[in-house]
Amino acid sequence: MFVVNNFMMAIAQLINFVLTLYMWIIIGRAVISWVNADRYNPIVRFLYEATEPVLSRIRRILPLSFGGIDFAPMILILVIMFLQNFLVQTLKQLAMGM
Repeated sequence: MFVVNNFMMAIAQLINFVLTLYMWIIIGRAVISWVNADRYNPIVRFLYEATEPVLSRIRRILPLSFGGIDFAPMILILVIMFLQNFLVQTLKQLAMGM
């Protein structure tokens, strides 16, 4: 049974790591949008391609943009924080309870 516990703990930690990494990618995208970055730079293209599919869905569902400020990255970061506090913690508690 300890194998299943360890597997679930590893999955929870992996999900937490991926969510944290994606949150930093979103923050990087937001910072890049404040400056006049070269769109042909590979890093800028990666940040754009990694975040735009999710951000465009949020913008389509909740068109929140006041005064030229896009709130979609903030909403996505809040969703990631919710998933880290709910999903990851639930998986960890399930692993500890088995």
